[in-house]
Formats: sequence, C-alpha cells, structure tokens
Amino acid sequence: MTHNVSRFDDKVALITGGTSGMGLATARRLLEEGARVVITGRDKDRLDAAVEELGGGDRLLAVRGDAADLADLDTLAALVQDRFGRLDVVFANAGVASFQPVGEVTEAEFDRVSDINFKGVFFTVQKALPLLADDAAIVINASWTLHRGMAGATLYAATKAAVHNLTHTLAAELGPRGVRVNSVSPGYIETPMFHAAVREEEKEGVAAEVVSGRLGTAEDVAGAVAFLASADASYVNGQDLVVDGGLVAALPASSV
Repeated sequence: MTHNVSRFDDKVALITGGTSGMGLATARRLLEEGARVVITGRDKDRLDAAVEELGGGDRLLAVRGDAADLADLDTLAALVQDRFGRLDVVFANAGVASFQPVGEVTEAEFDRVSDINFKGVFFTVQKALPLLADDAAIVINASWTLHRGMAGATLYAATKAAVHNLTHTLAAELGPRGVRVNSVSPGYIETPMFHAAVREEEKEGVAAEVVSGRLGTAEDVAGAVAFLASADASYVNGQDLVVDGGLVAALPASSV
C-alpha cells in the first residue's frame, strides 16, 4: 500500500497504548508519513519491543506509563514538552476489553474498566491541552458496540459511549482554537485483545457477521486514524468514523 509519505512532516503525534494492535499500527503509519511519534504503554518489555519493531530513531519517543494515572500523564506531558515542544495529533487509544453478563460485573471490574477506558481518555486529553497546536487533531478510539447493543458488553460499551460523547463535547469546546476532535469505532479487528476474547473456532462465525466477509486489521484502523488526523479531514469535526466492514450498517446476504 502506498502512503502519502509527507502528510505528517513536522507533525508530532501522541499515541497512548501504542505497544500493540491499533496503537502500534497507527504509530507505524504516522512514522511512515513523516511524523515524530510518542507512544505509551504500561509494560516495559512490550514498550521496548515496540520501539525495536518501529525503528524511528530520534523521531520516536517511548514513555512507560498508565493512561489512567494522572501522575504518569503529567510526566508524559513534561517529557513531550521537553523533547518536541508541542503536539499536533493525539490518538487516545489506550483501553481494555471486558465482557460479562451485567449481573456479574463487580465494583472492582467497573472501576478498572472505567478508569482506563473513560478516565484515561478524559485526562489524556486534558493534560495534552497546553501542548496542542492551534490546528491540532484529536482522535478517540471508541467501538462499534456503542452503535448496536451486544449482550455481555454492558460495561465495555458504556465506557466507549462515554468517550464517544467526549468527541462531540470536546469538538464544541476546542473548536474556537481550531482543534478538531473525532473518534473511530472499530468493529471486529484482529488484535491481541480480539484474540484474547474470541476463541479460534469462533472466528469464522464472527467474520460471517461482517458484510465485507472478513475481520478487520489494525492497519485498517490506522488508515482511518491517519485520515482524521490529517489535513485531508480539515472539515471533519465531532464525527465518529465506524471502521467495521459494514457490521453495524448492513446484514450479510447469508443472514437474510
């Protein structure tokens, strides 16, 4: 696939949860298109592995930290300020999956998932605000589950609906600065998180639910994020881009 190798020249991008899956693929895509990229992750070994895989030289900064820990976010902001001086792109991607019947959701699990998926996104954006260029773009990773009810996803989907709402409200609040805020809602994307939630023998049935007839890739989402973060989307604001192969919008012919 050919990319616009200069679309992000002289741009600085922050990607939380950048050690695997959609975050890692987006980091790779933005580096390929000329950006200087900051990735975060909680696990040092995975962070080191991502740095080795991405290359990037002095255009890549890896910061160990928890997106739900405000002290870590303060440290992250200080390191970005010291290294690059500003941010042009924020991909608030860090998140966790959690699937169980509503009656089995414990308070501890509620707090864990809400802290990472909602609190983490909220304060990632807040701490990034002083660093944002006036024409910056924020992209939030939401989920197709906010558009269609799915049994067993009450907690997960509610946190994703919360950050989707942030897309609208932040777009309104930051619009006077020229900062755009959009979200992506991935469908069934083959990532480590997906493989942990779906057994191998279930994958064929899951793919059959998708009009496009296949599971998505992390690179599919990275392309959507790169578009929303770029000047190509300069008049796209407060929107959610569903990257799901038609899962939400249409029924496969085989199911009719």
